[in-house]
Amino acid sequence: MYLDNEKAEQVIRKYADMIYRIAFHYVKNKPDADDILQDIWLLLITKDIPDDDEHLKRWLIHSTINKCKMHHRSFWQRNTEGLENHYGALKKQEIAPDEYGIMDKIRRLHADQRNVIYLYYYEGYTIAGIAEILGKNPNTVSSLLQRARKKLKNILEEGGINHA
Repeated sequence: MYLDNEKAEQVIRKYADMIYRIAFHYVKNKPDADDILQDIWLLLITKDIPDDDEHLKRWLIHSTINKCKMHHRSFWQRNTEGLENHYGALKKQEIAPDEYGIMDKIRRLHADQRNVIYLYYYEGYTIAGIAEILGKNPNTVSSLLQRARKKLKNILEEGGINHA
């Protein structure tokens, strides 16, 4: 089904936060996450998309992750260095301290582990649902989730945060 601009706008309003969070966790900066959100908007108005909400949500998650992967593979991304590498101390002062909680720790995980943690805990998908979205075997997703939990626990304990 192709969406007109009005319907695409309704879908974006409904899922923009989810798309943005996934993109931000993957690319780790706001401008690139904004670009990916805009790319997803363009996909919504130019591609044939699923009709029902559950399939649409899965399609959006899958498309967002693919856009993020394409972003990391792009020539520009591989051959430039972000300003945050030079102005990291200033950036941390401008952001409220409460924004550096658990999400900062999750960002330290490998992308596959980060995606599985996000989809499982924040979006509420089952292991089978995550496997379908990511195109992986459910056993692989289960292993990724277990490794991610273990690594996140180690990160939290070394940072002085104990959430046992």
